[in-house]
Amino acid sequence: MTRRPRVAIVGHVEWATHALGTFPTAGEIRALADAFDEPAGGGAVAAAQAAKLGAETVFFTALGADSAADAAHLVLSELGVAIRAAQRPEPQTRAISVTGTSGERAIALIGAPLGPRADDHLGWEDLADMDAVYFTGRDPLTLTACRTAPALVVTARRWRVLAEAGIECDVLVGSASDPDEQIPAGGLEIPPGAWAITNGMLGGTWIEQHERPHTWNPVRPPGPALDSYGCGDAFAAGLTVGLAAGYPLAQAIALGARCGAHTITARGGLRGQLTETVARMD
Repeated sequence: MTRRPRVAIVGHVEWATHALGTFPTAGEIRALADAFDEPAGGGAVAAAQAAKLGAETVFFTALGADSAADAAHLVLSELGVAIRAAQRPEPQTRAISVTGTSGERAIALIGAPLGPRADDHLGWEDLADMDAVYFTGRDPLTLTACRTAPALVVTARRWRVLAEAGIECDVLVGSASDPDEQIPAGGLEIPPGAWAITNGMLGGTWIEQHERPHTWNPVRPPGPALDSYGCGDAFAAGLTVGLAAGYPLAQAIALGARCGAHTITARGGLRGQLTETVARMD
Protein backbone atom coordinates (compact mmCIF):
# COMPACT_ATOMS: atom_id res chain seq x y z
CA MET A 1 0.00 0.00 0.00
CA THR A 2 1.35 3.42 -0.92
CA ARG A 3 0.60 6.84 0.51
CA ARG A 4 1.93 10.38 0.34
CA PRO A 5 4.98 11.06 2.54
CA ARG A 6 4.32 13.44 5.43
CA VAL A 7 6.89 16.24 5.64
CA ALA A 8 7.24 19.30 7.87
CA ILE A 9 9.36 22.33 7.05
CA VAL A 10 10.37 24.62 9.93
CA GLY A 11 11.78 27.98 8.94
CA HIS A 12 11.32 31.42 7.44
CA VAL A 13 9.71 33.04 4.45
CA GLU A 14 10.62 36.26 2.67
CA TRP A 15 8.67 38.17 0.05
CA ALA A 16 11.28 38.54 -2.68
CA THR A 17 11.66 40.66 -5.77
CA HIS A 18 13.77 38.92 -8.42
CA ALA A 19 15.37 41.06 -11.11
CA LEU A 20 18.06 40.94 -13.77
CA GLY A 21 21.14 43.15 -13.60
CA THR A 22 23.74 44.02 -10.99
CA PHE A 23 23.55 45.79 -7.67
CA PRO A 24 24.85 49.38 -7.78
CA THR A 25 27.94 50.36 -5.88
CA ALA A 26 28.08 53.45 -3.67
CA GLY A 27 26.92 56.53 -5.55
CA GLU A 28 25.65 54.61 -8.58
CA ILE A 29 22.15 54.27 -9.97
CA ARG A 30 21.50 51.15 -12.02
CA ALA A 31 18.34 49.93 -13.68
CA LEU A 32 17.14 46.39 -12.98
CA ALA A 33 15.02 44.51 -15.49
CA ASP A 34 12.22 41.93 -15.71
CA ALA A 35 11.26 41.99 -12.03
CA PHE A 36 8.70 39.72 -10.39
CA ASP A 37 7.73 38.84 -6.80
CA GLU A 38 7.28 35.50 -5.05
CA PRO A 39 7.62 33.81 -1.63
CA ALA A 40 11.26 33.02 -1.01
CA GLY A 41 13.71 32.10 1.72
CA GLY A 42 14.90 28.64 2.72
CA GLY A 43 11.69 27.58 4.41
CA ALA A 44 9.30 28.74 1.70
CA VAL A 45 11.31 27.34 -1.21
CA ALA A 46 11.70 23.98 0.54
CA ALA A 47 8.00 23.82 1.43
CA ALA A 48 6.97 24.56 -2.17
CA GLN A 49 9.36 21.92 -3.53
CA ALA A 50 8.15 19.27 -1.05
CA ALA A 51 4.53 19.93 -2.05
CA LYS A 52 5.41 19.66 -5.76
CA LEU A 53 6.86 16.21 -5.03
CA GLY A 54 3.48 15.11 -3.75
CA ALA A 55 4.31 15.18 -0.04
CA GLU A 56 1.74 16.22 2.54
CA THR A 57 3.63 19.36 3.50
CA VAL A 58 3.17 21.39 6.68
CA PHE A 59 5.14 24.63 6.94
CA PHE A 60 5.82 25.94 10.46
CA THR A 61 6.78 29.60 10.12
CA ALA A 62 6.01 33.19 11.17
CA LEU A 63 4.36 35.90 9.09
CA GLY A 64 4.25 39.65 9.47
CA ALA A 65 1.29 42.01 9.43
CA ASP A 66 1.13 43.39 5.90
CA SER A 67 0.12 42.61 2.34
CA ALA A 68 3.42 40.86 1.58
CA ALA A 69 2.70 38.31 4.33
CA ASP A 70 -0.80 37.81 2.95
CA ALA A 71 0.56 37.30 -0.56
CA ALA A 72 3.15 34.76 0.60
CA HIS A 73 0.47 32.82 2.48
CA LEU A 74 -1.80 32.79 -0.58
CA VAL A 75 0.84 31.62 -3.06
CA LEU A 76 2.14 28.82 -0.85
CA SER A 77 -1.37 27.67 0.04
CA GLU A 78 -2.28 27.48 -3.64
CA LEU A 79 0.72 25.17 -4.13
CA GLY A 80 -0.73 22.77 -1.57
CA VAL A 81 1.33 23.77 1.47
CA ALA A 82 -0.50 23.66 4.82
CA ILE A 83 0.77 26.74 6.65
CA ARG A 84 0.98 27.05 10.41
CA ALA A 85 2.17 30.60 10.97
CA ALA A 86 2.75 32.59 14.12
CA GLN A 87 1.65 36.20 13.64
CA ARG A 88 4.16 39.00 14.18
CA PRO A 89 3.28 42.71 14.36
CA GLU A 90 6.14 43.92 12.16
CA PRO A 91 6.20 43.96 8.35
CA GLN A 92 7.07 40.78 6.49
CA THR A 93 10.76 40.32 5.74
CA ARG A 94 11.50 41.25 2.14
CA ALA A 95 14.38 40.50 -0.17
CA ILE A 96 15.83 41.71 -3.45
CA SER A 97 17.61 39.04 -5.49
CA VAL A 98 19.54 40.28 -8.51
CA THR A 99 20.83 37.81 -11.09
CA GLY A 100 23.66 38.63 -13.46
CA THR A 101 24.69 37.09 -16.77
CA SER A 102 26.49 34.20 -15.02
CA GLY A 103 23.26 33.02 -13.37
CA GLU A 104 24.65 33.70 -9.88
CA ARG A 105 22.48 35.82 -7.62
CA ALA A 106 23.19 38.51 -5.03
CA ILE A 107 20.63 39.10 -2.29
CA ALA A 108 19.78 42.00 -0.02
CA LEU A 109 17.38 41.48 2.90
CA ILE A 110 15.01 44.14 4.22
CA GLY A 111 13.99 43.58 7.82
CA ALA A 112 14.85 40.86 10.31
CA PRO A 113 14.02 37.23 9.47
CA LEU A 114 10.78 36.06 11.04
CA GLY A 115 10.72 32.52 12.36
CA PRO A 116 8.58 30.37 14.65
CA ARG A 117 9.39 29.83 18.33
CA ALA A 118 8.57 27.03 20.71
CA ASP A 119 6.14 29.28 22.60
CA ASP A 120 4.07 29.83 19.44
CA HIS A 121 1.01 27.58 19.64
CA LEU A 122 1.45 25.84 16.29
CA GLY A 123 0.91 22.22 17.29
CA TRP A 124 4.55 21.23 17.68
CA GLU A 125 3.47 17.84 19.03
CA ASP A 126 2.32 16.93 15.49
CA LEU A 127 5.94 16.75 14.35
CA ALA A 128 6.09 13.27 15.86
CA ASP A 129 3.55 12.13 13.22
CA MET A 130 5.68 13.31 10.30
CA ASP A 131 7.86 10.98 8.25
CA ALA A 132 10.63 13.60 8.03
CA VAL A 133 11.33 17.21 8.99
CA TYR A 134 13.59 19.79 7.36
CA PHE A 135 14.79 22.49 9.76
CA THR A 136 16.03 25.91 8.72
CA GLY A 137 14.75 27.80 11.78
CA ARG A 138 16.55 29.67 14.52
CA ASP A 139 15.05 28.43 17.79
CA PRO A 140 16.83 25.48 19.47
CA LEU A 141 13.66 24.45 21.31
CA THR A 142 11.74 24.02 18.06
CA LEU A 143 14.65 21.98 16.71
CA THR A 144 14.36 19.71 19.75
CA ALA A 145 10.67 19.25 18.92
CA CYS A 146 11.66 18.32 15.36
CA ARG A 147 13.75 15.45 16.70
CA THR A 148 10.55 13.55 17.55
CA ALA A 149 10.18 12.78 13.82
CA PRO A 150 11.81 9.60 12.45
CA ALA A 151 14.10 11.59 10.10
CA LEU A 152 15.52 15.06 10.69
CA VAL A 153 17.42 17.09 8.09
CA VAL A 154 19.07 20.37 9.15
CA THR A 155 20.69 23.03 7.00
CA ALA A 156 24.34 23.64 7.79
CA ARG A 157 23.50 27.37 8.01
CA ARG A 158 21.93 26.53 11.37
CA TRP A 159 24.80 24.51 12.80
CA ARG A 160 25.00 26.86 15.79
CA VAL A 161 21.33 26.20 16.56
CA LEU A 162 22.00 22.47 16.25
CA ALA A 163 24.96 22.77 18.62
CA GLU A 164 22.86 24.68 21.16
CA ALA A 165 20.05 22.14 20.95
CA GLY A 166 22.53 19.37 21.68
CA ILE A 167 20.83 16.75 19.53
CA GLU A 168 21.83 14.53 16.62
CA CYS A 169 20.22 15.15 13.25
CA ASP A 170 20.10 12.43 10.63
CA VAL A 171 21.51 14.57 7.82
CA LEU A 172 23.23 17.95 7.90
CA VAL A 173 23.09 19.45 4.42
CA GLY A 174 25.12 22.35 3.14
CA SER A 175 27.12 23.85 0.30
CA ALA A 176 30.87 23.48 -0.13
CA SER A 177 31.06 27.04 -1.48
CA ASP A 178 28.93 28.91 1.08
CA PRO A 179 31.05 30.41 3.89
CA ASP A 180 28.02 30.52 6.21
CA GLU A 181 27.77 26.73 5.97
CA GLN A 182 31.35 25.91 6.91
CA ILE A 183 31.55 24.37 10.39
CA PRO A 184 34.80 24.77 12.33
CA ALA A 185 36.50 21.77 13.85
CA GLY A 186 34.80 20.98 17.15
CA GLY A 187 31.81 23.17 16.29
CA LEU A 188 29.41 20.29 16.81
CA GLU A 189 29.91 18.20 19.93
CA ILE A 190 27.32 15.74 18.62
CA PRO A 191 27.99 15.06 14.92
CA PRO A 192 25.15 14.35 12.50
CA GLY A 193 24.37 10.86 11.31
CA ALA A 194 25.48 11.96 7.86
CA TRP A 195 26.73 15.04 6.00
CA ALA A 196 25.52 15.93 2.50
CA ILE A 197 27.74 18.56 0.90
CA THR A 198 26.66 20.01 -2.44
CA ASN A 199 29.19 21.43 -4.87
CA GLY A 200 27.07 23.01 -7.58
CA MET A 201 27.70 21.73 -11.09
CA LEU A 202 30.35 19.33 -9.74
CA GLY A 203 27.88 17.17 -7.83
CA GLY A 204 28.66 16.61 -4.17
CA THR A 205 29.82 14.36 -1.35
CA TRP A 206 28.06 12.56 1.45
CA ILE A 207 29.69 11.07 4.51
CA GLU A 208 28.01 8.75 6.99
CA GLN A 209 29.49 8.28 10.45
CA HIS A 210 32.44 5.88 10.46
CA GLU A 211 32.17 5.39 6.69
CA ARG A 212 34.33 6.54 3.81
CA PRO A 213 33.09 9.52 1.76
CA HIS A 214 30.86 8.91 -1.24
CA THR A 215 30.41 11.26 -4.16
CA TRP A 216 27.51 11.86 -6.51
CA ASN A 217 27.78 13.08 -10.06
CA PRO A 218 26.12 16.31 -11.15
CA VAL A 219 22.67 16.09 -12.69
CA ARG A 220 22.37 17.73 -16.07
CA PRO A 221 19.71 20.46 -15.91
CA PRO A 222 16.82 19.96 -18.35
CA GLY A 223 17.49 23.42 -19.78
CA PRO A 224 19.92 26.35 -19.64
CA ALA A 225 21.12 27.41 -16.17
CA LEU A 226 19.44 30.77 -15.56
CA ASP A 227 19.38 31.47 -11.83
CA SER A 228 20.99 29.69 -8.88
CA TYR A 229 18.48 31.11 -6.39
CA GLY A 230 16.84 28.37 -4.32
CA CYS A 231 18.80 25.44 -5.74
CA GLY A 232 20.22 24.42 -2.37
CA ASP A 233 16.83 24.72 -0.67
CA ALA A 234 15.22 22.58 -3.39
CA PHE A 235 17.98 20.00 -2.96
CA ALA A 236 17.35 19.84 0.79
CA ALA A 237 13.61 19.49 0.23
CA GLY A 238 14.06 16.64 -2.25
CA LEU A 239 16.43 14.88 0.13
CA THR A 240 13.91 15.26 2.96
CA VAL A 241 11.01 13.97 0.89
CA GLY A 242 13.14 11.03 -0.21
CA LEU A 243 13.88 10.09 3.39
CA ALA A 244 10.19 10.55 4.24
CA ALA A 245 9.34 8.09 1.46
CA GLY A 246 11.71 5.52 2.96
CA TYR A 247 14.49 5.91 0.40
CA PRO A 248 18.05 4.99 1.39
CA LEU A 249 20.28 8.03 1.71
CA ALA A 250 21.90 7.66 -1.73
CA GLN A 251 18.51 7.56 -3.44
CA ALA A 252 17.21 10.51 -1.40
CA ILE A 253 20.29 12.52 -2.38
CA ALA A 254 19.71 11.65 -6.03
CA LEU A 255 16.16 13.03 -5.76
CA GLY A 256 17.51 16.19 -4.14
CA ALA A 257 20.09 16.62 -6.89
CA ARG A 258 17.39 16.43 -9.55
CA CYS A 259 15.37 19.05 -7.70
CA GLY A 260 18.34 21.41 -7.63
CA ALA A 261 19.05 20.82 -11.32
CA HIS A 262 15.47 21.69 -12.27
CA THR A 263 15.35 24.80 -10.11
CA ILE A 264 18.34 26.38 -11.82
CA THR A 265 16.56 26.39 -15.19
CA ALA A 266 14.13 29.19 -14.24
CA ARG A 267 14.42 32.52 -12.49
CA GLY A 268 13.48 32.65 -8.84
CA GLY A 269 13.14 29.74 -6.46
CA LEU A 270 9.73 28.32 -7.42
CA ARG A 271 9.23 28.51 -11.17
CA GLY A 272 11.56 25.70 -12.27
CA GLN A 273 11.00 23.24 -9.44
CA LEU A 274 10.67 19.54 -10.18
CA THR A 275 7.08 18.33 -10.20
CA GLU A 276 6.47 14.60 -9.82
CA THR A 277 4.81 12.20 -7.38
CA VAL A 278 6.91 10.51 -4.72
CA ALA A 279 5.11 7.77 -2.81
CA ARG A 280 5.86 5.97 0.44
CA MET A 281 5.36 2.23 0.70
CA ASP A 282 3.79 1.15 4.01
